[in-house]
Amino acid sequence: MITRIIESIHEVPAAAWEHLARPAGLYLSHRWLAGEEEDPTATCAYALVRDLEGTLLAAAPLYLVRDEPNDSYQPETVLPPHLRPRVIAGARRGYHNTPLTAPGLGPGRRDACLPLLRDAARRFAEHHDTTHWWPYLTAPVATRLAPLYPEPALRLEDDALIPLPGTGIDDYVSSLPSQRRVGVRRERRDFAAAALDVRRQVLADCFEDAGVLLAGHQQGHGHDRDGIDAMTGLLKRQATAMGSEARVVAAYDDHRMIGFCLYYHYGTTTWIRAVALDRRHPAPHLYFNLMYYLPVEDAYAHGTTALHAGMTAIEAKRRRGAEVSGLYALVDHSSP
Repeated sequence: MITRIIESIHEVPAAAWEHLARPAGLYLSHRWLAGEEEDPTATCAYALVRDLEGTLLAAAPLYLVRDEPNDSYQPETVLPPHLRPRVIAGARRGYHNTPLTAPGLGPGRRDACLPLLRDAARRFAEHHDTTHWWPYLTAPVATRLAPLYPEPALRLEDDALIPLPGTGIDDYVSSLPSQRRVGVRRERRDFAAAALDVRRQVLADCFEDAGVLLAGHQQGHGHDRDGIDAMTGLLKRQATAMGSEARVVAAYDDHRMIGFCLYYHYGTTTWIRAVALDRRHPAPHLYFNLMYYLPVEDAYAHGTTALHAGMTAIEAKRRRGAEVSGLYALVDHSSP
């Protein structure tokens, strides 16, 4: 097997990359990573493992981070004090990470790729006088990668995935315990009675309104750097990069957006990216409908079989059918 590091995702044909990424998730997809290259806060690279015929067997993005605006990706926030890596291996956003390996590889060949990716990440980090880490790894891959690293895997957060059985939202509701079925039906009914204007649109058509709400949400949670200009710029870059794949369901009162959910259908999963509300304009169960029920309806229409609901508010997600698993970090040696 041959390992090399390249500087842009555009050096890999999209179809070859997607063969590896599609089972892994949105935040490692070719189009998403191309958009991340426009982020000025980090320098991107990509570790590739190929066989002698040139077939791509494994890959991992690498990011030398200069300025991390997201507290949850800052080593000083989530790692022990003696660990301060500046290179991220794998996905830098989305709280869902794994090294990419080709579907169909046998366990032996798949596992042989992992130390090659680690070594490539280590060389890249050493070149920049730092170390690397894998944040928010899924539990199965953290188990496979852990023997390659000096520190044990560190549990960071819980992750929620809601299965979507059957062919429509009634099947989803029927899959819940009886008490929860009653609650979900009431939340949907009360929201519908509010007679808000619910619109499904692409992010490019509404990123300015969504950016205002997202800034209010972020600052309400203590993220003072996430003002309107920053959040509008972030959503505009995402809209440009992702095009029609960046889907929004939003609630309007007359012409005023009072809440939105940004999500993506990718692989067999619908991925919730962002939800924000205008807290000055309450509506019955607005959050639950934007976060769960309206994206679930669209997921069924699109044919996906799960809703990735992500971290935080885990008990609320359990009550709506989520299966919960851990997310982990692995960190290389504390000094290069």
